[in-house]
Amino acid sequence: MKKADFKQLIKPLVKECMQEVLLEEGLLANVVSEVARGLQGNLVVESAAPVPEEAQIKRQTQQTRKDLQQHRKKLMEAVGQEAYGGVNLFEGTEPMHQSEPKQGHADLGSPNDAGVDISSLVGNASNIWQAMK
Repeated sequence: MKKADFKQLIKPLVKECMQEVLLEEGLLANVVSEVARGLQGNLVVESAAPVPEEAQIKRQTQQTRKDLQQHRKKLMEAVGQEAYGGVNLFEGTEPMHQSEPKQGHADLGSPNDAGVDISSLVGNASNIWQAMK
């Protein structure tokens, strides 16, 4: 049996079965009523969350930094009191001065030197970098 003959034979049977299921048994009516009920149901309305103001964000950031500094200070005090029996090992000392670089070594300057401010070279990008900190 060829495909076209088989299709011609089975198409009316499938059509009759589908019509019987959809119309006579009420399946189509149930689907339509469920869709209609879903369209009329509870509508979800999105409400935008209030955006915190810049001042509030700034205050929160400052408070977080302050708390972090206090925590660090407490840790350093706790370590300092317990270490070496409370004796300050570096009392009365000064940092060593940078010695002159030897021949063949690069002179990169003093490590304490802040260097040159290049923030104006990139235009307004410095504001962007500050905002990202």
